[in-house]
Amino acid sequence: MTNGKIAIIGTGFVADLYMRSLETFPGISLVAAYDRRRERLDAFKAHWNAPTADSLDAILSAEGDARPDIILNLTNPSEHFAVSKQCLEAEFPVYSEKPLATHMGDAKALHALATEQGLALASAPCSLLSQAGQAVVKAVREETMGTPRLVYAELDDDFIPQAPYKSWLSESGAPWPYDDEFQVGCTLEHAGYYLTWLMGAFGPVERVIAASADILPDKEVTGKAAPDFSVGTLFFRDGMIARLTCSIIAPHDHKLRIVGDKGILEVGECWSNTAPVKMRPRIKIRRKLLNSPLAKTIKMPKETHPKVGRWGAAAMNFMLGPAEMLDAIAAGRTPRLGGDFALHLNEVTLALQDAGNDVGVQIMTTTCERPEPMPWALSAQGVAA
Repeated sequence: MTNGKIAIIGTGFVADLYMRSLETFPGISLVAAYDRRRERLDAFKAHWNAPTADSLDAILSAEGDARPDIILNLTNPSEHFAVSKQCLEAEFPVYSEKPLATHMGDAKALHALATEQGLALASAPCSLLSQAGQAVVKAVREETMGTPRLVYAELDDDFIPQAPYKSWLSESGAPWPYDDEFQVGCTLEHAGYYLTWLMGAFGPVERVIAASADILPDKEVTGKAAPDFSVGTLFFRDGMIARLTCSIIAPHDHKLRIVGDKGILEVGECWSNTAPVKMRPRIKIRRKLLNSPLAKTIKMPKETHPKVGRWGAAAMNFMLGPAEMLDAIAAGRTPRLGGDFALHLNEVTLALQDAGNDVGVQIMTTTCERPEPMPWALSAQGVAA
């Protein structure tokens, strides 16, 4: 059982998802939460009966049982760099919500600081560690679909600017941060859900050819809106090629398809930790080549990781990443989503988001190794009808 203590900085919308997920890890305790907005912190405290602190400095100076083993940086994306830097300088490992930083120079500075301090640094999303994410990695590793040749990954969320997003509230009453969402952009917010799976399956990306645009300029945002559409072709070090799209305009589509010599590996939804991963074989009938209407499900162990119920559009355990980080620290190893992995994810995502109209080849300056599969994933057996 995973054991450890965490502190949460930032008690907005996503913090409630972490708290609901925390309930599935009885060995992990929250020692303090802090938010500079007092009314938000009070609402969070009342809803979750959570211990709170009066300042970030109070958490960083805590001793004994009140001292956290890792700090979860769940602040607004524009604050990620400053908060993570302060925590690392105080010699605390940091697990950050995505992105690691909104500027690549800042992300590299955090990586360098963590390395210098000998501290673990990781970032969301963590669904690569889920049953579905590990099933995809397993199928690729075992070439269930034959030699993989091409990936299509879609992260389209429908016409969000016309959705009733002002009525979206978290469990403790935090409003969906639409201003931040529109300023940060759907690519930085969502590309990682499939990028991490692909990096887990195929390793690092060597170069990116992408384009992005702000198609709907009248979104409600106080600052400059980020692109609300991006599309990129990713060239991986091992030769795999993937197309990834992100938008808050096109009809909802979260499909992943990995095309191989024997058929297609497919997932319908990356926001569900238990989404079925299926292999659809290719068949010949007379003079026709068809993708079989019957698909086989990738078989995984009955016991994989703690599950959470569906909340809103997702059924994801947000604590899988922090829990794996605590296990890594206890074992004296690098977290699976650790510094190199988080930095490379940040660079590839920014390459997609910042591409604009000037389509050209962007060469990645960072790299990482494929994370080891989760121990329970190694015991999975084949496919089921």
